[in-house]
Amino acid sequence: MNRTVIILFISVLFFCTTAMAQTIPFQKINSPSNVSKYLNEKRWNELFPNRFNVSSFPDSLHTQKPRTDFYSFKAFLRAAKMFPQFISEGDAITQKRELAAFLANMSHETSGGWDDAPGSYYRWGLYYIEEKGCAKGCPSYSDTTKKKYLPVAGKSYHGRGPLQLSWNYNYAQFSAAYFGDQNILLNDPEKVTEDATLCFASAIWFWMTEQYPKPSCHEVICNKWIPNAKDSAEGRLPGFGAVVNVINGGLECGENHSDNTKYRYGFYNFFCSYFAVSPGKNAECSKQRRFGVK
Repeated sequence: MNRTVIILFISVLFFCTTAMAQTIPFQKINSPSNVSKYLNEKRWNELFPNRFNVSSFPDSLHTQKPRTDFYSFKAFLRAAKMFPQFISEGDAITQKRELAAFLANMSHETSGGWDDAPGSYYRWGLYYIEEKGCAKGCPSYSDTTKKKYLPVAGKSYHGRGPLQLSWNYNYAQFSAAYFGDQNILLNDPEKVTEDATLCFASAIWFWMTEQYPKPSCHEVICNKWIPNAKDSAEGRLPGFGAVVNVINGGLECGENHSDNTKYRYGFYNFFCSYFAVSPGKNAECSKQRRFGVK
């Protein structure tokens, strides 16, 4: 077999392997994860002592649920193993920053803390499993203009899980990636708060997935995103600030900058300190215009 044939064979094999990998539902992937380099169950319990169903101050809306450790480290690690690039790119500083940024946003989105909360405001992440005020559903999260991902009548696609997966089109796309079938979560969005691994996977999927014109949070915090001229002119530069912009720029960045964003920054600084890594440059979005404005 000559050299040309060998190279062609390898190229075809690589293409086929890559194509197959892209079609494997996330729930079937179980790759090694760098998460265990920086976190273990003891540290997890230390960082999230007031998580859902574990806190000494339970959420009154869910006291009827069995007292199981829903947001467990085991469930988080299993979900992380579905995403081989998560906390695995760049050097140790980059990986620690990504972990700090992910945990910070996760904590902010699910926080049950207040300024003088027992043990510190920043120990109250993962307190909620779904958006406050939507226990009986929030129909406003159904977007019928997304014809590929039409909502199901009577179903609510409000925020659920660590990064508050929201809107029918996000449930559908995540469902397709996780199960290989977009209709599973369109028909039953409540599954996200019934299966802990699925719940954490929804957050990591959102973190890792680019949604034009926004880059993925992962690309931003790992310095893989290269801002174009428009991004630079509008203040969007690599760093934690642009991550916030991706997640909630319309309500927290630039002209819409919110005082509550200080807690999101606070969580990031808290986790950076915990993992002994600096926050890096461009850690705020107060001077950034949100993505997608023409």
